[in-house]
Amino acid sequence: MRLEPFVPALPWALPFAGMLLAIAILPLAAKRFWQSNLRKLLVSAVLAAPVLALYLRARPTSLVDTAGEYASFIVLLGGLFVISGGIHLEADVPATPRTNAAFLGLGAILASFIGTTGASMLLIRPLLQTNRERRHVAHTVVFFIFLVSNIGGCLTPLGDPPLFLGYLEGVPFAWTLRLLPHWAFTTAVLLAIYVVWDRRAHAAERRVDVLRDMSTVRPLRVAGKANAFLLLGVLVAVALLRAPWREMAIIAFSAVSYAGTDPDLRKANRFTFQPILEVAALFAGIFVTMLPALDILRARGAELGVRAPWQFFWATGALSSFLDNAPTYLTFLALAQGLNLQPDVAGVPNAILAALSVGAVFMGANTYIGNGPNFMVRSIAEERGVRMPSFGGYMLYSGAVLIPVFLLVTLVFFR
Repeated sequence: MRLEPFVPALPWALPFAGMLLAIAILPLAAKRFWQSNLRKLLVSAVLAAPVLALYLRARPTSLVDTAGEYASFIVLLGGLFVISGGIHLEADVPATPRTNAAFLGLGAILASFIGTTGASMLLIRPLLQTNRERRHVAHTVVFFIFLVSNIGGCLTPLGDPPLFLGYLEGVPFAWTLRLLPHWAFTTAVLLAIYVVWDRRAHAAERRVDVLRDMSTVRPLRVAGKANAFLLLGVLVAVALLRAPWREMAIIAFSAVSYAGTDPDLRKANRFTFQPILEVAALFAGIFVTMLPALDILRARGAELGVRAPWQFFWATGALSSFLDNAPTYLTFLALAQGLNLQPDVAGVPNAILAALSVGAVFMGANTYIGNGPNFMVRSIAEERGVRMPSFGGYMLYSGAVLIPVFLLVTLVFFR
């Protein structure tokens, strides 16, 4: 029997808004409180409790479906995190603009296949090691966040959490390859800007530092290569298997990686489970609290007036800049489904799905809080002595570089 649509009253979206505001504000306003994953889980539980009670009474099947999606989501992120944490890159090559651009380009490719978090954690330390003799490094880390921690992850559902949630909502695995032109155009433009910027910065370095950089060369060495095959196994599992076999395969690959990798190698990567436990705690609350918001948007999305691809690109992107891009993606996907337009894929037109997918992935780079790896990369850079820009200073970078590039993306792809 087909269930009638369940449309909660508008105030039931407030716990979801509270969850997103907590993620955006508490890391800055209550840093010590927010450091504990148990406190994050407590915040999730408090905000999710009333929604959980509502759906247990009115639509328990929605909770069952949500639990399955949450499990798939965490298993994939955890698998990529564990396996990529078993690969250690060590290098100290001359930190020329060409070398740094190669790091950024490689990361932009890897991000779609091992996730933006995996690629960021794999490459940021060797990049910082390579640039340790230079004084002007902050801009390189900022562009790393732009390209590796965000924009590079748009080609597969493995790349960034919103795209995997789209996959769970019915978007075919290979559909995101349609975003290759968007990825290639944006990556090429940003790399060109970076090379010009870094040439000027490299020319401003002291000669003694450049000579020391040229003399202390250590070729690239990769340890834990077997984990690359396990990452390939995860890719195949996601592409070919369905739940629960997909999740069982990913867990098996992760277990093999964790048991079979030299502990000293993970120690060199400073690997801990804290980041993935943080994601698990926060998304437990997000997955529950977003249920009313999604149901309301599916029923009343047409009232918001967002209909054209360019509107979805900027609306999704603007919220993804300050709120978590995964629930933002689902919110606007639900809105698009509520417009009753041509249902090319997952109930929406291809052009609109492309616009909201690119907006969610790309514009997570606009702030430190737009995507999970952003703060992680900043913390690692500061730990290594790089003076990173403040929250507002970072937005000056993104405003000067990314916003003009995104305007070009709009003109080229979403007019």
